[in-house]
Amino acid sequence: MRFLLEDEHRDLASSIDAMLAKSDVPAVIRAWNTGDLEPGRKVWSRLAETGVNALLISDDNGGMGAGAVEMVVAVETLGRYGVPGPVAETVAAVPVLLADAAVTEPLAALAEGALATLALPPEVPFAVDVEVAEQTYLVDGSTLSTGVGTGPRPSVDLARTLSVVQAGERLANVDASRAFDFGALATAAQLIGLAQTMLTLTSEYAKTRKQFGREIGSFQAVKHHLADVAIAVEMARPLVHGAALTLEGQVPEPQFASRDVSAAKVAAGEAAYLASRVGLQVLGAIGYTQEHDLSLFLTKTRALLSAWGTPAVHRSRVLESISA
Repeated sequence: MRFLLEDEHRDLASSIDAMLAKSDVPAVIRAWNTGDLEPGRKVWSRLAETGVNALLISDDNGGMGAGAVEMVVAVETLGRYGVPGPVAETVAAVPVLLADAAVTEPLAALAEGALATLALPPEVPFAVDVEVAEQTYLVDGSTLSTGVGTGPRPSVDLARTLSVVQAGERLANVDASRAFDFGALATAAQLIGLAQTMLTLTSEYAKTRKQFGREIGSFQAVKHHLADVAIAVEMARPLVHGAALTLEGQVPEPQFASRDVSAAKVAAGEAAYLASRVGLQVLGAIGYTQEHDLSLFLTKTRALLSAWGTPAVHRSRVLESISA
C-alpha cells in the first residue's frame, strides 16, 4: 500500500496549480456569481488541456486511464482555488457512472472538455449547474437516463445552481453506488482544498493585522485556533488519499471502500467547517463581505458540506459498516 504521493502526483498538482494561479480565479467566481459564465468556461477549457476532465476515463475512450488517487490530487487543487462548476460530477461521478453502465459514447466528449452533471436521488436530489453542463443525467433507482434540468434555483454558494432533473432518454440499468462513492470522495477532496486556502488566508491576515501594537497572530489564542485547523486538515487529508486507494482496490480490505469514503467526507467536512469558523473569528465581519476572497470559500464550503451526502448520511454509513 502506498501512503505517500509520488512524483507524478506532485507534478500533476503543480501543473494544475500553475495554470490556476494565472487565471485570477476569484474574479472568475465573482463573474460566475452574476451569471457571466464565460470566464469560467475558459478556465475549464484550460483544465481540460491539463487532462483533469479525462483522468478517470479509459484510454480507449480518449482519456488518461488514471485512478482515484490522481483524481483526488487534482480535485484538491481545484478546491484550493474554489473553481466553480460541476467539479465532482464532471471529473469523478459521471465518468465512473457511464463506464460502469457501459454507456461509452459520451466519454470521449467529456475527455475533450465537456462538463457534466447529474442527479442521483435520494442523496443527490438536485443536479448542479445544468446551465453550463453539456451533459445532464438522472439515476432513478437503477435506471440511468439523460436528464433535463428544470427551474434552476440558487444555492448558498452564489457560484452554484441546483435543478430538479426530469428523465429523458433511457440509457441503461446501472448500480450507481460506485459513482456515488467517487462523487463523495471528490467533494471531500474539494473540501480539503477549501480548508487549506481558508487557513492560508487567515494566517496571512493574522500576520499583518495589529491590535495593542502587536500582530494578532502573535497571541496564543489565535495561534491555537490556527493550529487546530492545521491539525484537522492534516488528519483529514490521509483519509481522503486512503479512501482513494481503497476505491482502487490497493488495500487488504477493498470491500470497505464506501466506509472509507464516508469517513473521508466527514473528516474533510469537519476540517473545512472549522477553517471557515476560525477564519470568520480572526477576520471578523470583513471575512463574509463579498469583497473579501474568504467569503467565496466560506459559501462554497457551506454548500459542499451537504453535497453528495450529508454528514449524517456518511456517519450512518460508517456506523453500519463497523457494527455489521
